[in-house]
Amino acid sequence: MPHTTQLYQHVPETRWPIVYSPRYNITFMGLEKLHPFDAGKWGKVISFLKEEKLVSDSMLVEAREASDEDLLVVHTRRYLNELKRKVLKPLRTQTGGTIMAGKLAVERGWAINVGGGFHHCSSDQGGGFCAYADITLAIKFLFERVEGISRATIVDLDAHQGNGHERDFMGDKRVYIMDVYNRHIYPGDRFAKQAIRRKVELEWGTEDDEYLGKVERNLEKALQEHPPDVVVYNAGTDILEGDHLGGLSISPQGVVKRDELVFRVVRSRRVPILMVTSGGYQKRTARIIADSILNLYGLGLIGPKSPRISAQNSETPLLPPEVP
Repeated sequence: MPHTTQLYQHVPETRWPIVYSPRYNITFMGLEKLHPFDAGKWGKVISFLKEEKLVSDSMLVEAREASDEDLLVVHTRRYLNELKRKVLKPLRTQTGGTIMAGKLAVERGWAINVGGGFHHCSSDQGGGFCAYADITLAIKFLFERVEGISRATIVDLDAHQGNGHERDFMGDKRVYIMDVYNRHIYPGDRFAKQAIRRKVELEWGTEDDEYLGKVERNLEKALQEHPPDVVVYNAGTDILEGDHLGGLSISPQGVVKRDELVFRVVRSRRVPILMVTSGGYQKRTARIIADSILNLYGLGLIGPKSPRISAQNSETPLLPPEVP
């Protein structure tokens, strides 16, 4: 019998399946000054969406912090005991947000956690700013608690290999992992790569056309090979040109187009999609994530009652090219 959790409560229809809490935003005691890290990017995304009149506080779902009991669905007690809880409260809240968004995605057809996407963390090991395995947790919660959800696909489009969820789902045939990443950068986890069912390794400086073509072709094939009950989309923005950790050269418009094609392909198959924002901490990242969400709404791919999508209708204009 699954434990009692605060993360699977009823959400009124008046609220959109966009999950956020002001507690997402991190002050790493000055660490953000040493790393190209916009530690408030999540709040800035919401501010931009409010400025554009897309959302208000009353339309958002407030994320709750994942409890120890919630985290123990995946993590070992020893691992949790080793972590310093206070500094990690924002990450526990983002993790709770991902679990909540998983349930919302199945109920509404789509959901976005404005945070989360800690794809380097597995059940007993963190890494790369990832302390909790929120993607693994969201999927395991769905498998345990939601009838009819027994197959999942992870589409990991962060610039880095998602070795955390790969280690967690190694050998689990219910979960299909597609991972598109720069082959030359962290983490280079050869053991974890064995869990990837559709692996797309990129070279330094890959640009929009090649990247978008590879994502679209491989996503179509992935969904044919393993028709899922839910898709978890790790939408890292560290693919953006100028991100020295990601090492790719995707334009802001390319990031917006990538998110659009993932939503269009998945939603055209009537499959629920949960998006998490993952890596990418340049100062302009928050604006690009907000522009992408606005674009998804403008195209009818998300919304309070977003209609069922036709895969044929993929030439709708994007945002104006002057995205910053």
